[in-house]
Amino acid sequence: MERIGPIAISRQHQWDVGSSTANTLFITTLLIMMITMPVHAEPETKPMDKRISIEKVFPDANGGFGYVLEYYVPAPIEAVWRLKTDFDSEILLTNDELVGHRLVKSVGNSVITENQYATAPGLTFLWQTTMLQSKFKLTFKLLNPEACRHDFHHGSIQLSPAGGHTKITQVAYFNFKGASLWVKYPWYGGMKSTLTQVAKWEQKLASEYKQQYLAALGN
Repeated sequence: MERIGPIAISRQHQWDVGSSTANTLFITTLLIMMITMPVHAEPETKPMDKRISIEKVFPDANGGFGYVLEYYVPAPIEAVWRLKTDFDSEILLTNDELVGHRLVKSVGNSVITENQYATAPGLTFLWQTTMLQSKFKLTFKLLNPEACRHDFHHGSIQLSPAGGHTKITQVAYFNFKGASLWVKYPWYGGMKSTLTQVAKWEQKLASEYKQQYLAALGN
């Protein structure tokens, strides 16, 4: 009996070591998959105005993180452009993510806006957005990163015609404390949840207000 004890303990020890190694390999593999795989992608069989794709991209020269968000809006590009450049519209506050918005000033083809977000309580984000209408492109930059606990945040939004729809490609680069968690967090408040909610809101908004904006454009 005395000889069986050490043998049993030895086997248990071997099992613990093997189990620990297996667990480590599993967790490492899972983390690699989380980092390299697309965050979210809708199958191509979905209707165009239901497709939303989010992918992580390599950061810019400053480091940090980046993403590409692609989705389709059920309206022609001229109407969508009008929607996305109506910075003084109260319609923007129908977005549940946005709890406060104000157009601060407009200079030439650039505007400065203040935003407060549901997922960043107590912070006011000051954005500069530049409109390149001939290219249907917007560029944006966070002007007060330190006040928002960011190192930097900037990017662009490109509109492209897609039949009767408009394809929107938003690229952003950013860094802030907790950004690595935000990028990977799969539930409400994380990157996937936030960007998906914004895209779905805009798809719905364009569908509801398309005729209004087309009328304003003289169509």
